[in-house]
Amino acid sequence: SWSIFEDRILYQLLVFLQPPSRHSFKQELYGGTRLPERCSNIRVVLECTCLRKTGDIPCFVHPSKNNETAQHSPLLQTLCTGSYLDVEEIACWVQNLVQTAWEHLPQWQHWQLTVLPSSHSCRLLLTGPSDMQLCALLVFAVEQGSP
Repeated sequence: SWSIFEDRILYQLLVFLQPPSRHSFKQELYGGTRLPERCSNIRVVLECTCLRKTGDIPCFVHPSKNNETAQHSPLLQTLCTGSYLDVEEIACWVQNLVQTAWEHLPQWQHWQLTVLPSSHSCRLLLTGPSDMQLCALLVFAVEQGSP
């Protein structure tokens, strides 16, 4: 959606997260009276690929013949706390990704990108010619019932 707020155009974008191959997301219901500290109930499940015809792709769950331990998941190491998606880690990762990618876009010379502080979403402020401002709010979600 979009709206005009004071002197800015505000875009709100819903970004659906998809699990990478050999991973799946599982929503776990929280039965407590308050939200858990990590603000997420999406568990990342590592899938066994031992019986699949995947070539030399190692299995995250089981050790291989050449390796005594199971492979480590970059997703779990980067964007999770334990085995749960961490919205703060995701927001920080996306903010860094956007900042790095911005300099490779042709518009970067005419527009200034400012990443606004946010721990549960990605808030971007673009200031263009004649001080025109666009604010983009990226909110992260996982589709319910998706694999």
